[in-house]
Amino acid sequence: MTSKSDAITPEVLLRAYAAGLFPMADDADDVALSWYDPQRRGIFPLDGFKVSKSLAKTIRAGAFEIRVDSDFAAVLAGCAESKPGREKTWINRRIAELYGALFDAGFVHTVEAWRGDELVGGLYGVALGGAFMGESMFHRATDASKICLTYLVARLRRGGFTLLDTQFITPHLASLGAVEIPRAAYHRRLRAALQIPADFAALAADAPPEAILELARGGGEREGGDSARP
Repeated sequence: MTSKSDAITPEVLLRAYAAGLFPMADDADDVALSWYDPQRRGIFPLDGFKVSKSLAKTIRAGAFEIRVDSDFAAVLAGCAESKPGREKTWINRRIAELYGALFDAGFVHTVEAWRGDELVGGLYGVALGGAFMGESMFHRATDASKICLTYLVARLRRGGFTLLDTQFITPHLASLGAVEIPRAAYHRRLRAALQIPADFAALAADAPPEAILELARGGGEREGGDSARP
């Protein structure tokens, strides 16, 4: 289903997410948005995230400064960049406006990897209840996006989230533990997650790397639960 993008408000977008839909544009110049509710949905089971030894070593080394919600516009620009194998972006002007408004309202969050004053990786997504709908991520330095994702999983686990939606599966996401589940199973998980009063800010901004790794790997204190079974 395709809609004129100017007819979609931030409130309409939130209702769509609560119903299991998400929007994409065909390219940056497209004036319309199409709604998607795929038959097979990608998710990260929050007790099944995989952290390799090499990634854990990089996190312990503190290669990047990780920030949360500090520069949404820069993260969005990074996610919209052209790169080999992805010359076109689905992020158009209206996407930027809508998610910017939701960021200002506290529904969209970012996790960012910085090297000095340079943003070298990041991700953003929508938080509703105990569900986090991951939208996009990017990297300009090796492992930057993986580290942001690790910090996101730790934050969601500490905050009591039960659903991390990746929309679609790629080999890269699958290598980190993402799985596909049927549409009906996703909708059941979403309905349950929306009833949970999760807290994206529950994890301290200065949490040490070992605490991040323990949470991301399935340890540490958290509320709720998850598994890969539909």
